[in-house]
Amino acid sequence: MVCWIKSLRRCDPIPRISCGDLFSSPLNFLAFGFGAGLSLKAPGTMGALAAVPLVWAMAQLPNPIYPSVTLLCVLAGPAICSAASARLNTHDHPGIVWDEIVGMMITMIFIPFTWPALAIGFLLFRFFDILKPWPIGFFDRYVHGGIGIMLDDIVAAIFANILLRLLLPYLP
Repeated sequence: MVCWIKSLRRCDPIPRISCGDLFSSPLNFLAFGFGAGLSLKAPGTMGALAAVPLVWAMAQLPNPIYPSVTLLCVLAGPAICSAASARLNTHDHPGIVWDEIVGMMITMIFIPFTWPALAIGFLLFRFFDILKPWPIGFFDRYVHGGIGIMLDDIVAAIFANILLRLLLPYLP
């Protein structure tokens, strides 16, 4: 199975990714969100959705574990994304969704878990990640490499987390 993904920002085709490519390296498997990044439609959204079971599972654990795992994923993110980009010989391939997975983890960090909070957090994160208001868009355009791939999503997640905190009293 070969997935062909075209970027919405450019007219040129993005390198093809096969399931074999996905399993050729543990870093590719992580970078492509356990396969969620192979989606032909909205791979970023699929990556954020792939994070939902992870966020739910971590929310069930004692408090220091969630932030520790999130920090580990943030710190590993630039290396994971850089390795996948180098293998594909392209910067920020749409199928690289590790940044979206980490973004969802940050969006929900220190938020009391409820399904409505998770749904609103998901929508807020995708809103900021897609529209890229300042400074998110600045980081997306001018910071390159694995750090650049991760940074815009980290900032989008921080924005989503702050707004979600303001909305929490109004959620069921």
